[in-house]
Amino acid sequence: MLDDTIAAIATPLGEGGLAVIRISGPQALAVADRCFVPLGKFALKPSDAPTHTIHYGRIMWQGRKVDEVMVAVMRAPRTLTREDVVEITCHGGLLAAKLVLDTVLQNGTRLAEPGEFTRRAFLSGRIDLAQAEAVTDLIHARTELALTAANEQLAGKLSQRINLLRDEMIKTLAHVEAHIDFPDEDIAPNTKEQLVARLERGVLFMEELLRTSHEGQILRRGIRAAIVGRPNAGKSSLLNQLLGHDRAIVSAIPGTTRDTIEETANVRGLPVVFVDTAGLREAGDAIEVEGIRRSREALARAEFILHVLDAAEPLTEADEVYLAEFTGKKRILVRNKMDLPARLALPAGNADPVVEVCCLTGKGMESLKDAIKELVWAGEIRAEMLQVMINSRHQDALNRARVATERTVGALRANETLELVAMDLRIAVNAVGEIVGKTTTEDLLDSIFSQFCIGK
Repeated sequence: MLDDTIAAIATPLGEGGLAVIRISGPQALAVADRCFVPLGKFALKPSDAPTHTIHYGRIMWQGRKVDEVMVAVMRAPRTLTREDVVEITCHGGLLAAKLVLDTVLQNGTRLAEPGEFTRRAFLSGRIDLAQAEAVTDLIHARTELALTAANEQLAGKLSQRINLLRDEMIKTLAHVEAHIDFPDEDIAPNTKEQLVARLERGVLFMEELLRTSHEGQILRRGIRAAIVGRPNAGKSSLLNQLLGHDRAIVSAIPGTTRDTIEETANVRGLPVVFVDTAGLREAGDAIEVEGIRRSREALARAEFILHVLDAAEPLTEADEVYLAEFTGKKRILVRNKMDLPARLALPAGNADPVVEVCCLTGKGMESLKDAIKELVWAGEIRAEMLQVMINSRHQDALNRARVATERTVGALRANETLELVAMDLRIAVNAVGEIVGKTTTEDLLDSIFSQFCIGK
């Protein structure tokens, strides 16, 4: 398949000023020659053009003009894929981009598979697997912190540390295998201690990386927060204040929200998916029954709760029931309507954070955002932390590597057969290598790159 020349629309579908069609492969320049007519006094066809130059002209098909375009010519190896690459910038819109792509496909290319451009960049050695994953993180970043973390990984900061770890483990494996080849020579005690110390340093480093997995997941996919409470406590008003615009219908009529509403907001640099739920109470009709059922599902999936209470009313029996029901969840108690005389008294011994707000005026919202950030991410968000935010795949590989390395240390200390020591250490080396793609399988690559869009 690497001999194929591939093409795809690299910009989002829909109406817009411009669209880009990307071509990559051994026939990229020849395909561009067949469908592009350069215009101007010094016009050059793509195959005659110097690398990294842009040219004005028309895309033509069977003597008919398809669109006026700009064509960028980039010759191997100074390209994303290390192949010849041509990028055609045409007018935006579904039809214009589709017609240009169809013309390119009819002139000797095939449609790229999801993530195939980035996959070729990995297979050519242009980037490693961790950097390839950072591309999709970059595209899906919803906050500046997430964008920074993706850029750090794309720049190779995580890969550098993983490669150092793997190199140290390979040195130890080489030492052990050398003694397997010469069975008459035992490993000297001081040498064995040096090998064990090197492996233990590796375990500590893996544990340090594993501690970033939770924060890395938050930055990549966000964290879900369910807004719950009795009807008319101000849940929808709270959602609107946190988003900074009116998303949910607000009404004095209890039970206005009949379904769950999901929106993502940037809270102190963290992407938080807020889920406004139907008010919890005995349902009055079939629609409200379904709304409350969905609210329960949202609660089950949420990582923490914003429990909204009406500070202008005494604590009701229903409030007490729901406070007791959600005791096992991370939560913040939000006392709304602080602009009115306070009549709400929380149960004695409450240990949950309490924030007072007025959803009508927005007062207290900054304090609530601080409380949310402290609940889901304790401590300061430092720049060096963003360099090594691992994802769930990295976490799985590091856990396997850590367990195998600990077994290796135990086997060395117990003077077990060196063949067993080497076997566990190879497992650890291969697991670490999976992170950057030094050891990988077609199934793993298919799984990773299938999550990319077609033009990436």
